Amino acid sequence: MSGRFGDRVAIVTGASRGIGLAIAERLAAEGARVVLTARKKDALDEAVAALGGPSVALGVAGKADDVEHQADTVRQAIETFGSLDLLVNNTGINPAYGPLMDLDLGVARKVVEVNCIAAVSWTQHVYKAWMKEHGGAIVNVASFSAVRPAPGIGFYGASKAMLASLTELMAVEMAPGIRVNAVAPAVVKTRFAEKLYDGREDAVAADYPLKRLGEPEDIGSLVAFLLSDEASWITGEMVVADGGLKLSGAIE
Repeated sequence: MSGRFGDRVAIVTGASRGIGLAIAERLAAEGARVVLTARKKDALDEAVAALGGPSVALGVAGKADDVEHQADTVRQAIETFGSLDLLVNNTGINPAYGPLMDLDLGVARKVVEVNCIAAVSWTQHVYKAWMKEHGGAIVNVASFSAVRPAPGIGFYGASKAMLASLTELMAVEMAPGIRVNAVAPAVVKTRFAEKLYDGREDAVAADYPLKRLGEPEDIGSLVAFLLSDEASWITGEMVVADGGLKLSGAIE
């Protein structure tokens, strides 16, 4: 790896497994020190060990939409590693599946709270604690369902469309010192997305021109690029990573 993050510190939310862990692995492999968040301490401890231990990574357990957890994580990141240059808002939930007309509105409010408002709150904490004075880069993890309606997970997609809009607003408001972009993956082979392909992976992948589903590492490498200086003239964009799905006309 290039070592392009050798002097930088990142927070990656929802990083004990799946896409979040793949992002953290890629950043650490390129020299970053990484602070991981997730709800379960045991899973975080395993992730930290896999990344190389406390000299490379720090795990802070808590709920992504807990403001006190956010503030504590930012504080620990700066105290432990000396800066806070990168933020990846990866945490997302989708506790409901089915038609919009059957959606429990309490569940809908929680989805917006975690997928959208928490991302704004994390960004506020990082901005005030470090990036306002020192600059930085942020990536929000959205979804292909923000680009094209996805029956069954429609409200999740709507929340990710909101996150895409927030990405543009953040990019405008925090320029020029801070860049903000988003990525929009189609189906990636993670536990979170398992219900979308389990037992029928070949049939689902057949709709993709590249004839395979995404791997977490596909998203990790894309996020690393957007956080790097190689993307220094890119802000306010949502980059779709979909194996060509949008070209096929199929619905996710």
